[in-house]
Amino acid sequence: MRIPPIVPVVLSGGSGTRLWPLSRLDAPKQLLPLFGDRTMLHSTIDRVRDLPGRRPVIVVGNAAYADAVRAEMTHAGERDGTMVVEPIGRNTAPAVAVAAHLAAAGGDDPLLLVMPADHLIPDVDTFLEAVAVGVEAAAAGNLVTFGIKATYPATGYGYIRAPGPDRVRPVAEFVEKPDEETAARFLAAGDYLWNSGMFLFGARRYLEELEQHAPDVAHAAAAATAQVRRDDEGSIRLPTEQFAASPSISIDYAVMEHTHAAVVVSLDAGWNDIGSWNSILEVSPGDATGNVLIGNVIVQNSEHSYIRTDGPLVAVAGVNDLVVVATPDAVLVTDRTHSEAVRQLVDRIRDTHRPEGEISVRRHRPWGEATVLTRGGGSIVDRVDVVPGETLTAAPGTWLVLEGAARHPGGMLGTGESLVVPAGDEASLTNPGPATLVLVAVTAAGV
Repeated sequence: MRIPPIVPVVLSGGSGTRLWPLSRLDAPKQLLPLFGDRTMLHSTIDRVRDLPGRRPVIVVGNAAYADAVRAEMTHAGERDGTMVVEPIGRNTAPAVAVAAHLAAAGGDDPLLLVMPADHLIPDVDTFLEAVAVGVEAAAAGNLVTFGIKATYPATGYGYIRAPGPDRVRPVAEFVEKPDEETAARFLAAGDYLWNSGMFLFGARRYLEELEQHAPDVAHAAAAATAQVRRDDEGSIRLPTEQFAASPSISIDYAVMEHTHAAVVVSLDAGWNDIGSWNSILEVSPGDATGNVLIGNVIVQNSEHSYIRTDGPLVAVAGVNDLVVVATPDAVLVTDRTHSEAVRQLVDRIRDTHRPEGEISVRRHRPWGEATVLTRGGGSIVDRVDVVPGETLTAAPGTWLVLEGAARHPGGMLGTGESLVVPAGDEASLTNPGPATLVLVAVTAAGV
């Protein structure tokens, strides 16, 4: 059997509100370096870098942070990849349908490996081995999903019932998130897997099934793809009217629960969907007391806690099982067993129209980070830190070098020197190293 090429499709549309205050609408979790120095999106692209038969990645993401995603793709070495910009979120079924149309536009029919951008998979070799197992099934016309070996009675995941000992098994049933008693029964039965939300299928095969089971989604995606436009950065932007006509629905609901061709490949690679601060605590290496401490933290007589600060010193004493996360403008304190309730807490913050609910004063970027110092009068003042060897695109405004040196098309800027970028223009600023380049930028709000 001839194995088709594989196009990784990375879904980068979520906002990750359960990881507030680090993750916000303008800085979603897939664009944060939660583990090490690489963002979740970067790690997802790296995961499939050596996949046999791999073609350039397609990333589908929200318009609100399209520029940041595009920059992160470049930083991850995926310059030839395609960024698809959604004007409005419509869940995974229409997003993948657009990717399928684009992937098959050249006349062939590649396989699509669909992955969320914000999952943790530490054992990459085992993951790639599972993909290799699924490739043959997908090439034969099956719609493959990856089921995670359940290790405890989780109530936060959907389940896949697939009886039998084989590595590739027909899906008998998709099950919604259960209560604790039901989850324990699933675990004891042994024929239930966690639903990972990752898929592998032929591009045209998926579109055929979508047309059969969710024709309104199929028609809207086809209409939107027929009228895409490429912006100056090479990203593909979908038309709002046509794409918004699609129902908001997942692949599971639109196709996988109805098709007779669904099969599951079991996967045991340390997968975690990083849905809460407690899940990060559970997969992070802790100290002898079970604490995970990141940043300027001091702890006394406290255990089994996740304490992180990107701002002031955080001192914790005499309490256990906490999540404490501090940023320059907000602090979260919660019992680790209640970290799933952060979403409701963020909703309350937004209901009071507090900017901390959506806007982050510190934004991580592939070249470093930018921190808001002040806003007002139609302008925003940022501190900008550029790591050695990296280049940023300077928007219109005034850019002053505080520390280090910056190279730009007109020459070099030393400490105390500034560059004015005229309205409607932009300039590249490169840090030749070896130390961090620190700038103050005064630009128009919203730039």
